[in-house]
Amino acid sequence: MARFTFRLPDIGEGIAEAEIVAWHVKVGDKVSEDQQVADMMTDKATVEMESPVSGVVVALAGEVGEMVAIGSGLMVIEVEGDAEAAAPAAAETPVEDQVEAETPGVEEVAEAAPAPAPAPEPAPVALPEPAPHKQVLASPAVRARAKDLGIDLASVKADGNHVRHADLDAYLRYGSAQGYHAPHASRAREDLPVKVIGMRRRIAENMAASKRAIPHFTYVDEIDVTALEAMRADLNDNRGQRPKLTMLPFLIVAICRALPDFPMINARYDDEAGVVTRHGRVHLGMAAQTDAGLMVPVIRDAQDKNVWQLASEISRLAEAARTGKAKSEELSGSTLTVTSLGPLGGIATTPVINRPEVAIIGPNKIVERPIFQGDEIVRAKLMNLSISCDHRVVDGWDAASFVQAVKKLVETPVLLFAD
Repeated sequence: MARFTFRLPDIGEGIAEAEIVAWHVKVGDKVSEDQQVADMMTDKATVEMESPVSGVVVALAGEVGEMVAIGSGLMVIEVEGDAEAAAPAAAETPVEDQVEAETPGVEEVAEAAPAPAPAPEPAPVALPEPAPHKQVLASPAVRARAKDLGIDLASVKADGNHVRHADLDAYLRYGSAQGYHAPHASRAREDLPVKVIGMRRRIAENMAASKRAIPHFTYVDEIDVTALEAMRADLNDNRGQRPKLTMLPFLIVAICRALPDFPMINARYDDEAGVVTRHGRVHLGMAAQTDAGLMVPVIRDAQDKNVWQLASEISRLAEAARTGKAKSEELSGSTLTVTSLGPLGGIATTPVINRPEVAIIGPNKIVERPIFQGDEIVRAKLMNLSISCDHRVVDGWDAASFVQAVKKLVETPVLLFAD
């Protein structure tokens, strides 16, 4: 028998370490070659680790949430025969029994400590006899009310020989200090500590870094989308086999048409080098909520796509993000981000910039309200559009002017299809 150290391979350009987000095996388990043994998360994606050999797991690198450097030992596997022969194509180094002590990041498997001697059984304790139940005098109506409220009449102090409705009222007002809870009230639950790991930790780190480094400001304007909603409904009624259109593809077209006049919006700021890169192409990040947390898949070259192509790409990327099948290149390289909560969009949002980008756009919920058109009051569909910007790069005037340009395109939707 020999022991084989499975070292964390290079899983991405420029990646120095990865986080353990899940173990699929434990010490003592038998594993087969190519069996999934762990999930490791980098800055860009979660990568499945597969065992290069068959054998028995004798040591793991650490607990979920810990970081492992590229090239460090991830796990030790006991294999039949010679370890090098068991995995001739692998880059890992076979080692002898003392591998755990020589491999950084892999803890030595501790020998099982002898079980402590069982404690002697305690002597039985005599419990006091329960006190006789107090006979409470009350009318049938008071008893029925107390039963509905879940109140033990014996705990109610009576102003006289009988418990009356007034006594129940006083108990309801002051009895909560003695532990009374009204029926159907929320019950206190135990605290549940949840370790911040994986995607949740990445989100926390990125959001904190963004707020620390970027002086945010947010501008919000109201847009009349009545005409656009009518056009969208008509296009959906005649879409055939094409995907159903939401508001987002139209908004993306408007953004891409407006950006050439506002290149400072579609940019990335390298604050360490002191360089702002204004991008000619629009690689649009699309914030998507998943069970693992917020992910931002990227629509490449959004400026070259029409509303139908955008709708198809939005659907594809959102599904890939939700199912964890998005590729690393689909989750990086955005130049501008849109974040939409759809029907939950609220009145206005102040989204956090996806660093190193310099702006993020947030469409909000569409609502119907009366507005004035000349001397008449008409029904209109209105939507607030938010934009958060990096004030080091984007001035307030530029942000407001950009939103006004988008607003003009959206409120006159035929302009979205004009050459």
